[in-house]
Amino acid sequence: MFGKRQLTSLLIALALVINAFPFAAADEEVSIAQLISPPPETELTLGTQESPGGMPQVTPTPVPVPTLPDGTVQIIITAAGDTTIGGDIRRSGDSIFDRELKKQDNNPNLICRNVQDIFEGDDMTIVNFESTLTTRPVYKTNNQFVFSAPPEYVQFLTNGSIEAVALENNHVMDHGESGLEETKQTLTDAGIVWSTAEQMGVYEVKGVSIAMLSYQTFDGRYPGLFEQVPIDVARAKAEHDIVIVSYHWGAELDYKPNENQIKLGRLTIDSGADLVLGHHSHRINPIERYQGKYIVYSLGNFSFAGNTKPSDMSTFLFQIRFNIKGAEVETDTFRIIPSRISSKTDYNDFAPTPFTDQRLIDNVINMLKSNGKGLEYAVDFYPVDWE
Repeated sequence: MFGKRQLTSLLIALALVINAFPFAAADEEVSIAQLISPPPETELTLGTQESPGGMPQVTPTPVPVPTLPDGTVQIIITAAGDTTIGGDIRRSGDSIFDRELKKQDNNPNLICRNVQDIFEGDDMTIVNFESTLTTRPVYKTNNQFVFSAPPEYVQFLTNGSIEAVALENNHVMDHGESGLEETKQTLTDAGIVWSTAEQMGVYEVKGVSIAMLSYQTFDGRYPGLFEQVPIDVARAKAEHDIVIVSYHWGAELDYKPNENQIKLGRLTIDSGADLVLGHHSHRINPIERYQGKYIVYSLGNFSFAGNTKPSDMSTFLFQIRFNIKGAEVETDTFRIIPSRISSKTDYNDFAPTPFTDQRLIDNVINMLKSNGKGLEYAVDFYPVDWE
């Protein structure tokens, strides 16, 4: 029987033969060989088991776990930003996403084709899923933008080796409660862990339990979150090895966090979280190292089907390495992979692509450093390779 990654690799290899993938950018050769992590030493075969809250915990079939000489288990997690697929069903004709999909001969790995090796080489990949997977009618009829995709489009996540999604943002209710429930069920059936403010997601790999909590901060929610998040984080940390908290916060197009984001991010770490991930602004924000843990204030866009050419198409993938030995969890180090949200420079084809031009890599790093000035715990070094 094929494992998840073996099957994915077989499908992608077949797609490569059929489609020939014309995705090279106009100004640079696309090559990620120098950026990817080495492949894991073991293959994971996924199964599911129901948690008390109804959310499946995705648990690999037991396999030998690679460790360091002293018995330490290393876990690498990749995080990426806002991911929207599909389009607005109120509009006639194909969405820009579907037009690109047809242009790419219905490539089953449309959005992750240039980061496939990165995502397959880690232990877990998480994105903010800012869309719905539903056939339900539009609920927020007065919204300027609504997003949905047919449930079968979940293949773009599974084929891309995305194991987890934050499902707490301002678009998850675009098709109402029934649309959100169909989205949750579709993700569950596909073996993708999701988390909301009411439901913790749990992913297990190499014998390590990773808990995920997600919240949005809009409509005056900050005071309640200042009280609730410490309770939720403490409960999660008591039961799981690593706790990741995702926030949909801040204002669109902001390049820096506001005071409430800073307060809540640091409070989350003080409460026991191991990592804070932010999104919503569609722009990259600086990273803080606070109490030995990292707060990524905004990952920007990942694959964004809301615009044919956003004014800023720069982004980065965030990778972090944890060392686990017994009950001890150590935050080891991180790196970023500066990227563009498209493989093209002249329009958005929804295929995030790592930069290979050093000038473009430096532009992302310099932007993060510049916007981190005045942020007390901002990191002063953004490595692109593991230290």
